[in-house]
Amino acid sequence: MNLQKIIFKNNEGQSLVGRLELPADQYPHDFALFAHCFTCNKNLSAIKNISKALTSNGFGVFRFDFTGLGESEGDFADTNFSGNVEDLIAAASYLGENYEAPTLIIGHSLGGVAALYMAAQLSSIKAVATIGAPSSPQHVQHLLKNSIDEIHNSGKAVVNLGGRDFTIKKQFLDDLEHKTLAQTVKNLRKPLLILHSPQDDTVDIKNAQEIYLAAHHPKSFISLDGADHLLMNKKDSMYVGEVISGWARRYLDLGQKEELPKTNYQVLASLDFEDGFTTQMKVGNHYMLADEPTTFGGNDFGPSPYEFVSAGLSACTAMTLQMYAKRKEWRIENVEVHTSYSKTHAIDCKDCESPTGKIDTFHRKIKLVGDFNDKQRQRLLQIADKCPVHKTLHNEIQVITSLV
Repeated sequence: MNLQKIIFKNNEGQSLVGRLELPADQYPHDFALFAHCFTCNKNLSAIKNISKALTSNGFGVFRFDFTGLGESEGDFADTNFSGNVEDLIAAASYLGENYEAPTLIIGHSLGGVAALYMAAQLSSIKAVATIGAPSSPQHVQHLLKNSIDEIHNSGKAVVNLGGRDFTIKKQFLDDLEHKTLAQTVKNLRKPLLILHSPQDDTVDIKNAQEIYLAAHHPKSFISLDGADHLLMNKKDSMYVGEVISGWARRYLDLGQKEELPKTNYQVLASLDFEDGFTTQMKVGNHYMLADEPTTFGGNDFGPSPYEFVSAGLSACTAMTLQMYAKRKEWRIENVEVHTSYSKTHAIDCKDCESPTGKIDTFHRKIKLVGDFNDKQRQRLLQIADKCPVHKTLHNEIQVITSLV
């Protein structure tokens, strides 16, 4: 909801680029660091969705590109796994110096392995979550199996991963050979959450079992049934973010919620370039999504803008009717207000064949459940037109817009 571009230096003096996502309504109670998967980058849709779920629950989330990937400087061919761990430590140092040291680290795939190694070295990390992580860094060799001989014989090879070509040097494989994750996990002694899909065909589910068995309690496992390795289904990645948020709260000292200075605005809408019409909304103290129907090119993940307007009219009508009836000591057992929006001809239009004769129209139907006579029912129908939102829609209004 509050996205900042961050540039910091790694141990080699190269600039790494990241995004720091902050909650819209409060200072973060904790900062989380995200380690992306092998050859991925910070803008993977799953990472962004998980980050949004975390920020909506009060976390600040820092995601960045490892050396040689995405927007970060350096040559990927000259990197290795140890360098990824060092990049994470550099990112954590940046957060500690400029904001607060991270208390939660989340790692996806090989990034999960890097997160475990990094967490063992950094005292500020209080909880670790891995997603689809292998139980050994050497698992990367499985992805490179068709090029292993060439790498060993020639010192390097060009490998196609996820539709992109990467140069992998022998020093990358040599570095992996010296890493033993099981002992690191055993000595970690920090709360660990392992999330893995039984259908993951990139990193087999048995890897999750091996990490779980090596770890000491407190440790937890969540099955991401039906999800793929990269969590390409938005529902899967949003679920992962919500689960991590709820789990981490048990192990972090959240302290008192420190709200941002109040503004005069009641609603915030935030829409990223890649999200189509799916818009993050903060309405008062509540979070929700707005979207457009699939027939209009949206994902239908939330109500459309006009459905939100119709919802305001329906809710205000129901509240107004109940409030009036209680004042009159009439008992409405239940009131239903059905509202829809369209452009239709005005009731008194002079040229109903003309397209310009159409006006914005809200069709509202009210169902009252209770013991009323006809006079009371007609009075309630009149009161419906007096609800504040109804009056606003009929009044002359102005929208004052400025850039901030």
